[in-house]
Amino acid sequence: MMTHLRHMTSSGVPGCSVRRSRSALLGSVSWGTAALLAVSVISVPVTAEDDGLGGYLSDTLDEAVFFSATLTHESALDLNDGNGQKVETILQPELEIELPDGLSLTAIGRARWDVTDRLEPGSPSQDSTATISRRWLASDDVDFELREFYVDAPTSFAHFRIGKQQTVWGQADGLKVLDVVNPQDFREFILDDFEDSRIPLWTFAAEVPVDDFMAEFLWIPDQTYNDLPEADALYALTAPRFVPEAIPGFTVIQREPDRPDDIIADSDAGARLLGMVDGWDFSLNYLFHYDDNPVLRRRVQGTTVTINPVYERTHLLGGTFSNSFGDFVLRGELGYSFDRFFLTDDPTDSDGVEESDNVSSVIGLDWNGLDDTFVSAQIFGDYLTNDINGLVRDQFEATTSLLVRRSFLDEDLVAEVIWLQSVNSGDGLIRPKITYQVDDNVKLWAGADIFFGTSDGVFGQFNDNDRFLFGVQFSF
Repeated sequence: MMTHLRHMTSSGVPGCSVRRSRSALLGSVSWGTAALLAVSVISVPVTAEDDGLGGYLSDTLDEAVFFSATLTHESALDLNDGNGQKVETILQPELEIELPDGLSLTAIGRARWDVTDRLEPGSPSQDSTATISRRWLASDDVDFELREFYVDAPTSFAHFRIGKQQTVWGQADGLKVLDVVNPQDFREFILDDFEDSRIPLWTFAAEVPVDDFMAEFLWIPDQTYNDLPEADALYALTAPRFVPEAIPGFTVIQREPDRPDDIIADSDAGARLLGMVDGWDFSLNYLFHYDDNPVLRRRVQGTTVTINPVYERTHLLGGTFSNSFGDFVLRGELGYSFDRFFLTDDPTDSDGVEESDNVSSVIGLDWNGLDDTFVSAQIFGDYLTNDINGLVRDQFEATTSLLVRRSFLDEDLVAEVIWLQSVNSGDGLIRPKITYQVDDNVKLWAGADIFFGTSDGVFGQFNDNDRFLFGVQFSF
C-alpha cells in the first residue's frame, strides 16, 4: 500500500497529550524569533550616500541581498456540516545573501495563523520534534517557524550545503517511497503539498562528482520525527492499522515517546549515487535512520494496558529509474527497509508488535501526447517479508493513482484531478482542483478533497472530512 503512509503502520496513534515544558518553549522561541527578526531587519532598504564608502556598501548590498515573500490565504469548508476546517493565512519570507568566495546564505521563515484551530487544537506537544527545530507557538492559533536556514559552499571538489534544509529523494507523485529523509507533518493527513508538509532538518550535505556520476552524502544530527495529529485533532488517525484497539474493561495509559536525543549516536546518515546509463536516469540510495514513527509497545498488568512508544533504527536500501520513450516516460522506485515493526491484534503477543522487513515500490507511466495535457498513472506496492499472526493489515497491499492535468489560456489556467485508491480495501481519495495565475504576483485556486470507503481504511477513516477549499497567494 502507500509507502510513506506505510511507515506509519508501526506508530498507531497520534502523539501524546503531554504539553511541552517551559525550557522547550524558550528554546523554540529563540530560534523562531531570531529567524523572523533576521529576515525583517536585513530586508529593510539600505540608504547611504551615492559616493564614497557608503555608496560602495549600498551598491554591494543591493547586488548581494535578495528578499522575497509570499502571503497565502486558504480556507477549507467541511462539505458535511459547512463548518470551517481551516481559515489559514501564511506569511513566508525568504532571504538569500551572496557571500564572498561563492558562498551564499538562505533563510526561509513562516508565520501561520489558523482562525479555526481544528487541525491542531490548543498547543500541540511537539514531543516528536527536537528542541532546536520546534515552532514557537505564540497562541493556540498562531505559530512561527524557521523553515530553512543553510549555507551553500561550493569548492573545487564538492558542493556543501550546511544547515536546516529539505532533502528530496524519489520521483513518485502523491505518495512516497524513498522520500523519507525528512519527516512529515500530518496535520492535514497527506493533503498538504510535500514541500509544505515536509519537516526540514539540520543537515550536513555534500555533493561530490565521481566521473560521470554524482555522489551525495548526508549527516543529520537532528532528532525530529513525524508530527502526528493528537487525539482531538480533525485528522487524528483512527484506523486499526494506526491505533491499537481498546480492550473492553481495560484502562489504557500512554507514556511519552522515548525520543532519541544524542546528537552523535542518534544521528541519521545517508548516501546516494545519481547518474545516467544508456538513456536511463537512475539513483542508488541508502539511509541509516530512525523510523519516523515510534513503535507502540504494549505492556499488560492486570486490567491496565501501558503503551510505550519507542523509536527504532532501520536501514533503507533502494533506487530509482526513469527513461522517456516518445510521448511516454517510464519511472519507478524501490525501497527495502530492514527490521520494521507492525501492529498485531494477536492476544498472545507479548508487546502487540511484530518485526518484519518491508519492501515498498512504485511504477509510474507519464504521457504528454496531447498539447497542454499531462496524464500520469502509478501503482504502489507494499510487502512484508514475514507472515505475521494477527497482522492488522494485509501482508501485501497496493494503491493506484491517476493524475490528469489540462492547461488553458497559455497555461495561466490549469485544471487537474488526482484519484488515489486502495486496491485491497477499496477506499480512496479524489482531489479536483482549478488554479488561475492572474499575473506574475497573484494566484487563485479552488478545489475539493473527497474521501470514500469504510472507517478501517487509510483513506476511509476520514470519510466525514470531505471539504471544499479555495485560496489566494500574493508574491512579493
